[in-house]
Amino acid sequence: MAPLRVLVLSGPNLQLLGTREPEIYGTETLDEIHARLVARGEELRVTVDARQTNHEGGLCDWIAEARGTFDGLLLNAAAYTHTSLAIFDALKAVGLPCVEVHLSNPEAREAYRQASRVAPACIGKVAGFGGESYLLALEALAHYLRRAP
Repeated sequence: MAPLRVLVLSGPNLQLLGTREPEIYGTETLDEIHARLVARGEELRVTVDARQTNHEGGLCDWIAEARGTFDGLLLNAAAYTHTSLAIFDALKAVGLPCVEVHLSNPEAREAYRQASRVAPACIGKVAGFGGESYLLALEALAHYLRRAP
């Protein structure tokens, strides 16, 4: 069985993890989360490519380029989760299985964070477990992909 290939995309301001509102997002940096993802991916026979950008168009470009290269996506669109029809459209157009990921639980936060524009294009969501959300999402996506016909 060939390793799965998963693209992990993180959106705006996530490069500030570790110092940005640690009471909400924790003290782990995005680089530390990415390192744990790669290590967990090796255990699961999943090749992980993790990227971050502050730009909506960059996320859309990477999603579009994923077709034919990756088996699935993990997406923490950060603030774009609540506003971006462009990211939703890119996910729908590409059609790869995607898991929405959040460090905090958006539904337990401000009202404007409780609606996700990307959720209807995703197969599931993991939120509220800090950096562990990414690892749980990777495990769920790998399980889903290996069970898919």
